[in-house]
Amino acid sequence: MDKIALTAGALYVIVLLRAGGTFAVGWLAGAGARRSRFAERISSAKFRRAERAIQRWGAPVVAVSFLTVGFQTAANFLAGSMRMPLPRYLPALFLGGAAWALIYATAGLGVLEVLGRLFAERTALGVAAVAVLLLAVCGVVAYRRRRAALSPGDTVAEDL
Repeated sequence: MDKIALTAGALYVIVLLRAGGTFAVGWLAGAGARRSRFAERISSAKFRRAERAIQRWGAPVVAVSFLTVGFQTAANFLAGSMRMPLPRYLPALFLGGAAWALIYATAGLGVLEVLGRLFAERTALGVAAVAVLLLAVCGVVAYRRRRAALSPGDTVAEDL
C-alpha cells in the first residue's frame, strides 16, 4: 500500500506541474494572440461567447479530460488560452489530477507487477505477449494510415 501511495503522490506532483504548465503556456499564447495581428479575428462576438462559455463551464471538461488519453493537454491549453479564471481552473486541476494519479498508480503498478511476474516465471510467454502487443499496435497504425490515404470515393476492393 505504501508503494501505491508513494507512486500516486509522485504522479500527482508530476501531473500538477505538467497540466499547470500547459495552462500557463496557453494563457501566455492567448495573451500574445490578443496583442498580435490576429486580435481582430479573436475579438468577434462569436469568439467572445465561446470564451465566456469556456470560462464558465470549462472546469468540468478540464477535470474529466484527465480520464482521457490525448485530450488532457488540449483541454488545459484551451483553458489557459481562453483565460479560464484560476478559481475555476485550480479545483478542476486538483480533482482531475488526483483521479489521474490514482488510476495510473494503481493500474500502472498492477500491470508492471503482472509483466514482471510473467517475465520472471515464463520469459517466453512474456516475450510473446509483448510481440503480440507490438504487432497489434503496428496493425492499427497501418490500418489507420491506409484508411486515411483512401479518398472518399475509393474502396478497399478497388485498391487491391
